[in-house]
Amino acid sequence: MYAAIRSATLLGTHGTPITVEAHVGKGLPGFTVVGLPDEGCRESRDRVRAALLSSGFEWPLRRITINLAGGGERKGGAGMDLAIAIGLLVADGFVPAEAVTECAFIAELGLDGSLRSTPGMAPLVDAVSQYEVVVASTAAAESLLARPTRLRPVSTLAELVNVLRGEAPWPDIAAPQARVVVDDIADMADVRGQSEARLALEVAASGFHHMLMVGPPGAGKSMLAKRLPGLLPRLTDDEAFSCAMVRSAAGMQVSSDIASSPPFRAPHHSMSMVAMVGGGSGHIRPGELSLASHGVLFLDEMGEFAPTVLDALRQPLEEGIVNISRAHSSITMPARCLLVAATNPCPCGEASPLGCMCQIALRQRYMRRFSGPLVDRFDIRIRLVKPSTSELTGTVPGESSAAIKQRVAAVHQRSLERQGCLNSAIPADMLEDVAPLTRDAMSWLRDRLDEGRLSGRGYHRVRRVARTLADMHSNDEVITTDWVEAALSMRVPIATTVERH
Repeated sequence: MYAAIRSATLLGTHGTPITVEAHVGKGLPGFTVVGLPDEGCRESRDRVRAALLSSGFEWPLRRITINLAGGGERKGGAGMDLAIAIGLLVADGFVPAEAVTECAFIAELGLDGSLRSTPGMAPLVDAVSQYEVVVASTAAAESLLARPTRLRPVSTLAELVNVLRGEAPWPDIAAPQARVVVDDIADMADVRGQSEARLALEVAASGFHHMLMVGPPGAGKSMLAKRLPGLLPRLTDDEAFSCAMVRSAAGMQVSSDIASSPPFRAPHHSMSMVAMVGGGSGHIRPGELSLASHGVLFLDEMGEFAPTVLDALRQPLEEGIVNISRAHSSITMPARCLLVAATNPCPCGEASPLGCMCQIALRQRYMRRFSGPLVDRFDIRIRLVKPSTSELTGTVPGESSAAIKQRVAAVHQRSLERQGCLNSAIPADMLEDVAPLTRDAMSWLRDRLDEGRLSGRGYHRVRRVARTLADMHSNDEVITTDWVEAALSMRVPIATTVERH
């Protein structure tokens, strides 16, 4: 009266294989789920019972114990409904045990006995991809992203039981073929003027440097940021697969089409800290940081975000990962994204002293919403002004994204061949080897350190940006003073923007 059925549960952005053990024995009729189930798992009793009865099967009027075996983490979601139902049928002798030895079951059960998709199908299937994975027919496209050995899409519980009992063949459901698609991204040719901002955007894309833009409304901050993904190279197969897994784990719509364009996320400033970095009291889900991995996270109107949300970005930006710890689990999720932020110089947003209605104290308080450690993590900080009338009304288009993208790809390739990572990720102990400075450049940079214009982190970041500038414009292995000065000129202090305002 015992059965062990393979299934999986979702932990962050990864699926974890588990074994659903079902025991049907003597005693007062009852149903108990053990093994650290969450509320969704405990509710499976009513779903499984109704699905069995609707499919024409009997509910065992005996003592039923379900154990979710595997690890010490809390198990969540309704994706184990099907495994529980099959376990009961095997333990009750209605389905032969040998029919399920090479199978894994992941699906939610409807009260009418239908199989339904559950959030995170791709990482769940990936966790048991070496088996024949039985899923709902509506989840076939998303499940194919995990490239399982054999996928068995089924529509109803009754249909599945007939197959397992040898009374019918596996249903012939045509699963869609996976293909790579390219998203339609706006072109840089639409941007008029803003030559300094265009250069800064190319530097940010070439080295994957975090960037902060300060300027009045209408200066083009959002327009520039939305075109940044079009400057980045297409995702590699591994990166595209990782992005698809994160989207699936977040419960977003995912198909068999794998997007090769870098993701672009622009969350609203009213979001919570959990929505930004991920987490949750029960089921841990990825946040915007993880959804933007290998792409761009754009914080428009950064001054309107809660300071606690902004400060929560500091550690993930340094490490490229998010660590979420709870009483029963500790989960790591990806967070290697390019952060681009835009803010007005003050609450009213006016750039000219005559047009601004804000008092000096109000402007300073507005800028103090950005903590020094967070601002220090922006490699590039530029000040934008509104384009002139002649630039706005001109008919000559700017340089296209395709032309810039070729130069960015060349810098990426040069960086990867030299140090195995992009320039923004060069470890501090490798800077002397991959980004050496001339004697004059080092002397000039020491003077800036003595003046207090740079912190220790800022010193390393300026050198990394200088390395990117040198890669963009020359093949010099040793970085000269010109590139160091140019890198520091792209690091405008936030206080300076308030004073000039």
